Amino acid sequence: MTLLNTFFLMAPPSGQNSSPWPTFLMMGAIILVFWLFMIRPQAKKAKDQKKYIDNLQKGDKIVTIAGIHGTINKVNDDGTIQLEVSPGSYLKIEKSAISLEWSQQQQAKTATATTDKK
Repeated sequence: MTLLNTFFLMAPPSGQNSSPWPTFLMMGAIILVFWLFMIRPQAKKAKDQKKYIDNLQKGDKIVTIAGIHGTINKVNDDGTIQLEVSPGSYLKIEKSAISLEWSQQQQAKTATATTDKK
């Protein structure tokens, strides 16, 4: 079997006895690439998101996936939080609506702003 036939997973020319192993190896390589570059990072990101949501506390500054900025006023047992968006103005939102990346960026900006003032 030629390298070109192996690469494109084409059938070998008739009359040649060839092994099916190159085809199996190529399929295994494709599955490995999918796992390394797509499934594994997505599972890690979902795990980090769940850990972040489970550790939310009153006073944390967050950003929702809709772009609403606020401070957590109360964490409810039913999977929701009470978000203070401005003094005296509250929204009840689902915990799953919190963006991990945007919230971390907002907290980093707040942390650098407070260190700059010192």
